[in-house]
Amino acid sequence: MSMSTSAHSPAPTVTDRLVEANADYAADFKDPGMDAKPVLQVAVVACMDARLDLHKALGLSLGDCHTIRNAGGVVTDDVIRSLAISQRALGTRSIVLIHHTGCGMESITEDFRQELEHEVGQRPSWAVEAYTDADQDVRQSMQRARTSPFLKHTDDVRGFVFDVTTGKLREVLPAS
Repeated sequence: MSMSTSAHSPAPTVTDRLVEANADYAADFKDPGMDAKPVLQVAVVACMDARLDLHKALGLSLGDCHTIRNAGGVVTDDVIRSLAISQRALGTRSIVLIHHTGCGMESITEDFRQELEHEVGQRPSWAVEAYTDADQDVRQSMQRARTSPFLKHTDDVRGFVFDVTTGKLREVLPAS
Protein backbone atom coordinates (compact mmCIF):
# COMPACT_ATOMS: atom_id res chain seq x y z
CA MET A 1 0.00 0.00 0.00
CA SER A 2 1.33 3.38 -0.89
CA MET A 3 -0.25 5.79 1.53
CA SER A 4 2.09 8.72 1.73
CA THR A 5 1.64 11.60 4.08
CA SER A 6 3.02 15.06 4.03
CA ALA A 7 3.26 17.79 6.61
CA HIS A 8 0.04 19.23 5.20
CA SER A 9 -2.16 16.14 5.17
CA PRO A 10 -3.31 14.13 8.15
CA ALA A 11 -1.94 10.67 8.78
CA PRO A 12 -3.84 7.92 6.97
CA THR A 13 -6.65 6.37 8.97
CA VAL A 14 -7.65 2.72 9.20
CA THR A 15 -10.51 3.57 6.86
CA ASP A 16 -8.02 4.95 4.33
CA ARG A 17 -6.17 1.63 4.54
CA LEU A 18 -9.40 -0.30 3.94
CA VAL A 19 -10.35 1.86 0.95
CA GLU A 20 -6.92 1.33 -0.57
CA ALA A 21 -7.21 -2.42 0.00
CA ASN A 22 -10.55 -2.33 -1.78
CA ALA A 23 -8.96 -0.61 -4.77
CA ASP A 24 -6.46 -3.49 -4.97
CA TYR A 25 -9.29 -6.02 -4.63
CA ALA A 26 -11.43 -4.32 -7.27
CA ALA A 27 -8.55 -4.21 -9.74
CA ASP A 28 -8.67 -8.03 -10.00
CA PHE A 29 -12.40 -8.45 -9.30
CA LYS A 30 -14.47 -10.58 -11.64
CA ASP A 31 -18.26 -10.51 -11.39
CA PRO A 32 -19.14 -13.92 -9.93
CA GLY A 33 -22.50 -13.81 -11.73
CA MET A 34 -24.51 -14.56 -8.59
CA ASP A 35 -27.79 -13.13 -7.50
CA ALA A 36 -28.66 -12.14 -3.94
CA LYS A 37 -30.24 -15.50 -3.02
CA PRO A 38 -27.84 -17.59 -0.90
CA VAL A 39 -26.91 -20.87 -2.57
CA LEU A 40 -27.34 -22.89 0.65
CA GLN A 41 -30.59 -21.13 1.65
CA VAL A 42 -29.21 -20.43 5.13
CA ALA A 43 -28.89 -17.32 7.27
CA VAL A 44 -26.20 -17.26 9.95
CA VAL A 45 -26.67 -14.94 12.94
CA ALA A 46 -23.43 -14.44 14.85
CA CYS A 47 -21.56 -12.14 17.15
CA MET A 48 -19.56 -9.34 15.58
CA ASP A 49 -16.42 -10.47 17.44
CA ALA A 50 -13.37 -10.11 15.19
CA ARG A 51 -12.10 -13.57 16.22
CA LEU A 52 -14.93 -15.30 14.33
CA ASP A 53 -14.09 -15.96 10.70
CA LEU A 54 -17.46 -17.47 9.90
CA HIS A 55 -16.80 -18.43 6.31
CA LYS A 56 -13.66 -20.38 7.23
CA ALA A 57 -15.13 -21.84 10.42
CA LEU A 58 -18.22 -23.13 8.60
CA GLY A 59 -16.60 -24.04 5.28
CA LEU A 60 -18.62 -21.43 3.40
CA SER A 61 -17.86 -19.76 0.10
CA LEU A 62 -18.97 -16.43 -1.31
CA GLY A 63 -22.68 -16.58 -2.03
CA ASP A 64 -23.46 -19.52 0.27
CA CYS A 65 -25.28 -17.71 3.08
CA HIS A 66 -26.61 -14.50 4.51
CA THR A 67 -24.56 -13.35 7.48
CA ILE A 68 -26.17 -11.16 10.14
CA ARG A 69 -23.86 -9.97 12.89
CA ASN A 70 -24.32 -7.89 16.01
CA ALA A 71 -22.95 -7.59 19.54
CA GLY A 72 -23.50 -11.02 21.07
CA GLY A 73 -25.15 -12.60 18.03
CA VAL A 74 -28.47 -11.99 19.76
CA VAL A 75 -31.80 -12.32 17.95
CA THR A 76 -33.21 -8.80 18.32
CA ASP A 77 -36.04 -7.06 16.47
CA ASP A 78 -33.56 -5.89 13.84
CA VAL A 79 -32.26 -9.43 13.36
CA ILE A 80 -35.87 -10.64 12.92
CA ARG A 81 -36.27 -7.88 10.30
CA SER A 82 -33.20 -9.14 8.41
CA LEU A 83 -34.26 -12.79 8.75
CA ALA A 84 -37.77 -12.01 7.49
CA ILE A 85 -36.32 -10.32 4.40
CA SER A 86 -33.80 -13.16 3.99
CA GLN A 87 -36.55 -15.78 4.07
CA ARG A 88 -39.45 -14.06 2.37
CA ALA A 89 -37.60 -12.18 -0.38
CA LEU A 90 -34.42 -14.21 -0.83
CA GLY A 91 -35.35 -17.82 -0.15
CA THR A 92 -33.48 -18.86 2.99
CA ARG A 93 -35.01 -21.70 4.97
CA SER A 94 -32.47 -22.49 7.72
CA ILE A 95 -31.16 -20.33 10.56
CA VAL A 96 -27.87 -20.95 12.37
CA LEU A 97 -27.20 -18.95 15.55
CA ILE A 98 -23.63 -18.61 16.84
CA HIS A 99 -22.48 -17.17 20.14
CA HIS A 100 -18.93 -17.72 21.40
CA THR A 101 -16.78 -18.20 24.45
CA GLY A 102 -15.23 -15.13 26.06
CA CYS A 103 -17.81 -12.75 24.62
CA GLY A 104 -17.67 -9.10 25.67
CA MET A 105 -21.43 -9.23 26.26
CA GLU A 106 -20.68 -11.34 29.34
CA SER A 107 -18.69 -8.48 30.91
CA ILE A 108 -21.26 -5.70 30.66
CA THR A 109 -24.74 -5.29 32.09
CA GLU A 110 -27.95 -3.53 31.21
CA ASP A 111 -26.53 -0.64 33.29
CA PHE A 112 -24.66 0.26 30.10
CA ARG A 113 -27.84 2.04 28.94
CA GLN A 114 -27.90 4.16 32.11
CA GLU A 115 -24.21 4.98 31.66
CA LEU A 116 -24.94 6.18 28.12
CA GLU A 117 -27.90 8.19 29.32
CA HIS A 118 -25.70 9.88 31.93
CA GLU A 119 -22.94 10.55 29.40
CA VAL A 120 -24.98 11.79 26.44
CA GLY A 121 -28.18 12.93 28.11
CA GLN A 122 -30.41 10.49 26.29
CA ARG A 123 -31.32 6.88 27.07
CA PRO A 124 -30.96 4.44 24.17
CA SER A 125 -34.23 2.95 22.90
CA TRP A 126 -32.55 -0.44 22.52
CA ALA A 127 -31.76 -3.09 25.12
CA VAL A 128 -28.11 -4.02 25.65
CA GLU A 129 -28.95 -7.76 25.60
CA ALA A 130 -26.03 -8.53 27.92
CA TYR A 131 -25.82 -12.05 29.27
CA THR A 132 -23.71 -14.21 31.57
CA ASP A 133 -24.60 -17.65 30.17
CA ALA A 134 -23.97 -18.10 26.43
CA ASP A 135 -25.93 -21.36 26.27
CA GLN A 136 -28.99 -19.81 27.87
CA ASP A 137 -28.78 -16.79 25.58
CA VAL A 138 -28.53 -19.07 22.52
CA ARG A 139 -31.69 -20.86 23.76
CA GLN A 140 -33.44 -17.51 24.17
CA SER A 141 -32.41 -16.45 20.65
CA MET A 142 -33.59 -19.79 19.20
CA GLN A 143 -36.94 -19.31 20.95
CA ARG A 144 -37.28 -15.75 19.60
CA ALA A 145 -36.64 -16.96 16.05
CA ARG A 146 -38.90 -19.99 16.34
CA THR A 147 -41.84 -18.00 17.70
CA SER A 148 -41.61 -14.93 15.49
CA PRO A 149 -44.74 -14.50 13.38
CA PHE A 150 -42.62 -12.79 10.71
CA LEU A 151 -40.48 -15.83 9.94
CA LYS A 152 -41.89 -18.45 7.54
CA HIS A 153 -39.34 -21.18 8.15
CA THR A 154 -38.71 -21.98 11.82
CA ASP A 155 -38.31 -25.76 11.76
CA ASP A 156 -34.54 -25.60 11.12
CA VAL A 157 -33.27 -23.13 13.73
CA ARG A 158 -30.15 -24.38 15.49
CA GLY A 159 -27.81 -22.71 17.95
CA PHE A 160 -24.14 -23.11 18.75
CA VAL A 161 -21.33 -21.75 20.90
CA PHE A 162 -18.01 -21.27 19.08
CA ASP A 163 -14.92 -21.84 21.21
CA VAL A 164 -12.46 -19.06 20.35
CA THR A 165 -9.50 -21.10 21.63
CA THR A 166 -10.20 -24.35 19.72
CA GLY A 167 -12.28 -23.17 16.76
CA LYS A 168 -14.91 -25.82 17.50
CA LEU A 169 -18.67 -25.39 17.51
CA ARG A 170 -20.73 -26.93 20.29
CA GLU A 171 -24.44 -27.31 19.66
CA VAL A 172 -26.84 -25.92 22.23
CA LEU A 173 -30.03 -27.92 22.48
CA PRO A 174 -33.30 -26.10 23.08
CA ALA A 175 -34.82 -26.18 26.54
CA SER A 176 -37.06 -29.19 27.02
